[in-house]
Amino acid sequence: MTKILQSAFIRKHIGLLFLGAFLFSGCVASKPAGRVAGPWDLASLKQTPVAEWGSRTGLVQEVYFKSEPFQGKATRVFAYVARPSEGKGPFPAMVLVHGGGGKAFREWAEHWAKRGYVAISMDTAGCGPEGRLSDGGPGQGDEAKFHNFTPAETREMWTYHAVAAVVRAHSLLRSMPEVDPNRIGLTGISWGGYLTCIVAGIDDRFKVAVPVYGCGFLGDNSVWTDKSLAAMNPEARKLWLKTFDPSEYVGGVHYPILFLDGSNDFAYPLDSFTRTSQLVPQRFRHTSIILNMPHGHIWTFGEVDAFVDGVVRNGQPLPKPGGIKIKDGVASTTLSSSTPMKKAELIYTVDSGPWQKRQWKSVPAGQSGKSIVARLPEQRPLAFYLCVTDERGLRTSTTTEELADR
Repeated sequence: MTKILQSAFIRKHIGLLFLGAFLFSGCVASKPAGRVAGPWDLASLKQTPVAEWGSRTGLVQEVYFKSEPFQGKATRVFAYVARPSEGKGPFPAMVLVHGGGGKAFREWAEHWAKRGYVAISMDTAGCGPEGRLSDGGPGQGDEAKFHNFTPAETREMWTYHAVAAVVRAHSLLRSMPEVDPNRIGLTGISWGGYLTCIVAGIDDRFKVAVPVYGCGFLGDNSVWTDKSLAAMNPEARKLWLKTFDPSEYVGGVHYPILFLDGSNDFAYPLDSFTRTSQLVPQRFRHTSIILNMPHGHIWTFGEVDAFVDGVVRNGQPLPKPGGIKIKDGVASTTLSSSTPMKKAELIYTVDSGPWQKRQWKSVPAGQSGKSIVARLPEQRPLAFYLCVTDERGLRTSTTTEELADR
């Protein structure tokens, strides 16, 4: 499309955008679930835990804090706490939740301390800096996460202990005089993103959250649907999904949350990711789907840093696309942004089958001021989203839309 035709195309469809935004503002996949506490005693978890502070090297100090009993014995959680080397507090703070195969990462806490935050990176698998603790909680293998259990055994499960550890880490941060308790955020990666979705929904003291990869609806579509979950007996599987799936809790989020995922994530596919994000009221919900994003313990996504800064430090916020409006083969959205755009894209796939294996294509979308417009391919089935990149190179997007066979 030439520049002249593209400009005419945008003008023709610009009027659709504002109507589309209005119609979409009340439309989500399902109603927010509201705040649910699940099996956790939040009144207890919100108390400052008993803590034993250890050695300090550079910006980082070791700490152990009391957590939930496991198999009839008291447990402790190990964590690294990092503090800024300069500036006058109280500082904003971050709770950092590792993923599967991970641990309390010193470097992750340092990353945030160098940015002016106090940060705590806790272990969620019963380990300390040298391996398993004699008084640690359950491990993090699939056998600890998905084994058969009864309601009476709920508090023996890994998710129960991991969520408790995260909430208590938050409580410990809030007790520190150098921390501003009104400016604390939460982020987690993979299984840590899963935990972030749960904790963000039950702990109303946070101001911002960013689950990376993690989402809910794991029983409908995830890497565990036909493996670890399928291996459980029907009663235990139903109990697990009711008690430990993030879809039961994330609807309780009432502060800004950024859902960040890759187009082909092997564990948390886009259909489950989209359904999870849409449980959060639209005014709080932000999304960023990154084409072919790698999966790993990656804490250098600029989108995470900028989003948190925008909420707790009055930083430049990320652009926020609205909902998608489709009419006459044209997809459109409005864009809220105080930062100039570098590019806009329509990212789509005409593949069917497993979301993790679909091939996605990117084509330029038209942009004019606060409007993004793109003509859709005629092939069906079609799944797509609109993505923008601002002048800082930071990416945000709509959630995915699907059009079935004609």
